[in-house]
Amino acid sequence: MKTYSTTAAEVRRTWHVLDASNKPLGRLATQAASLIRGKHKVTYAPHLDTGDYVVVVNAEKVALTGQKLEQKRYYSHSQYPGGLKIRSIREQIERNPARVVEKAIFGMLPHNRLGRSLHGHLKVYVGPEHPHAAQVNGPAQPALSQPPPPGRGRAKQAAARPELAATATENAAALAGAVPLTQAPSAQLPAAEEPVAALPAGEAPVAELAAPEAEAEAQSPDQNATAEEAEEAGQS
Repeated sequence: MKTYSTTAAEVRRTWHVLDASNKPLGRLATQAASLIRGKHKVTYAPHLDTGDYVVVVNAEKVALTGQKLEQKRYYSHSQYPGGLKIRSIREQIERNPARVVEKAIFGMLPHNRLGRSLHGHLKVYVGPEHPHAAQVNGPAQPALSQPPPPGRGRAKQAAARPELAATATENAAALAGAVPLTQAPSAQLPAAEEPVAALPAGEAPVAELAAPEAEAEAQSPDQNATAEEAEEAGQS
């Protein structure tokens, strides 16, 4: 029997609605994180996004035990000297109660690329109303997180930076019009020479002799005088 491994094409997603009224923040966050992660399914795989969508309503009515309203703090820093900001959870609830629920749930998801992709599966609203009634009451939908087709990343880069696409087009045109290194341009090719007629067997090629008149004209007067002196010296 082969080991079963879940694939992205087999994932089916449903929608869940959680009411935060008088529910402890930690218990609400663990329940929502488990549904978003997909741990309630038999097809759960730690390396895939197999979870469902979660809608949290009445975020302003979430319960906090102990002295958390006064003691719990949210810290943020701008990475500049003196840029530390501290805000109590009471102040955060007054400003944006949905942010309190989101931070608690996001803290229980993986802190990597997979976890960041799961952030879109959480919908938090103040009050009992939400705009996802059609998805909640509808059937399970197949997952849309399929791998992108090859070359999609390069197309996005070319669309974002048109100068790269223009440069690539110019380079391709230059390469298409260039002459290969193994072939010289036609203007530089030597003229075709006429083939030498084959000699009959047993005959040696006759060397071309220069005309004596042409040689005599080519000799200078100094060379003629030197030749006459050499003849007189030989006779004496």
